[in-house]
Amino acid sequence: MKRLVVILLTVVFCVCASAQIRNRLDVGNELYLKYANGRIRQFDESNILLADSIYRYGVHKSDSRIRMLALSLELPPRFIRNDTLRVKEIVAELKSMSGYNTRMREFYFLTMHDYCSMLIMAGRISDAMLEARAMSSLAASSGSNLGQMYSHRIIGLIQSYRSNSELAILNFRQAAEYSKRAKEEQELPVIYNLMAREYIKLGRYDEVEHYCSMAEEFQDFYPSLRVKTLLTKVYLYDAQGKADEFDAVYQELVHNPLYRSQTDRDTRLMIEICWLRSRGRLKEALAKSDSLATDKERFDQKQLIYAVGNDYRNAYDQLNGLMATKDSIYITVQNEDMAILDAELNNARLRLEAQRLKSQQEMSIMFGFILLFMIVTVSILFSQWSLEKNLDNLRERNRRELEARNAYRKAIDSKELENDMKTRILQNRQNKDLI
Repeated sequence: MKRLVVILLTVVFCVCASAQIRNRLDVGNELYLKYANGRIRQFDESNILLADSIYRYGVHKSDSRIRMLALSLELPPRFIRNDTLRVKEIVAELKSMSGYNTRMREFYFLTMHDYCSMLIMAGRISDAMLEARAMSSLAASSGSNLGQMYSHRIIGLIQSYRSNSELAILNFRQAAEYSKRAKEEQELPVIYNLMAREYIKLGRYDEVEHYCSMAEEFQDFYPSLRVKTLLTKVYLYDAQGKADEFDAVYQELVHNPLYRSQTDRDTRLMIEICWLRSRGRLKEALAKSDSLATDKERFDQKQLIYAVGNDYRNAYDQLNGLMATKDSIYITVQNEDMAILDAELNNARLRLEAQRLKSQQEMSIMFGFILLFMIVTVSILFSQWSLEKNLDNLRERNRRELEARNAYRKAIDSKELENDMKTRILQNRQNKDLI
């Protein structure tokens, strides 16, 4: 039997809540207990008031970790209330704080996994895919295995919603690998159950048993995982037509005390319809099928019920309705793919434009450096030329002064020689007169 969004989201929400309840942000114990109590009932509207008081306390303490804790608590009930503007504000603020430190970045990945799961629940697949890819990009750049694990898990859920089981399994397998690298082994059984349910759709029942067994290995450490594995086995035995095995697992499941708290109304209704059909109580199963939330699930269950009762005409009509619904979903998926492609092309254009502006800026800076270098070089050369010219002028002036000084010295020497000669002639005359 094929189950898509509702079952997947049930698993995702329960596990995501348990993952976030861990005191990852290392806040005070008293505050942590308040937050954990709120996360257990994550969609309760009373969490809005609790989140507001925690946020104001974080502002008072100037502690971004406490504010991030509050925003994570506020997001689910705001989303369920369809408070779009506030949800956008919360997501934007979470993104602004994601780079503060490693702990806050990892808590951001957990919260965005919650957000993407809710986007899938609301049918906003293109938005969920864009957020998942943004998570993957941030995780790759920051080297976060936890971020990669959650982004691949979301992409796997999206592919499951689109009935692309092979792609879903591929992404779940990658999520499991990143879970091991991040040492987040508590996430593995959930991923194994998600993979098993995709193998049910493909009719590869040996793989289903294999992954159910791998998930069961964790049950001693995480008892709540038993519900998830029982759900997977219910779908397996229903798909195989094993009525006795189905009944045994169904009875264990519905009597598990965690069954109601870990599954939503539509999931429980679907399980009950399957059980009624397996017991031959077809009128009751048809009546309950009318209460299913989506046209696809109603058509799917009714055609199975009519087929079991050999009412092939009505089964054919329901099957036609199911095919028409699938065609509508296919068209929606194609439109979403085009929206994703357009968004990615726009992002690519923005990146190219940013790169172009960056290149222009770099060229401008380089040109400025070259121009400055040329100006400095010319200034140095001009200064050197001026200095050499001044030195030449100084040398010429010194040469002329030296020549003038030499000429003056020669003139003085000649005058002294002349005076000396005159003195000697005068002395000779005086000597002759004495004789």
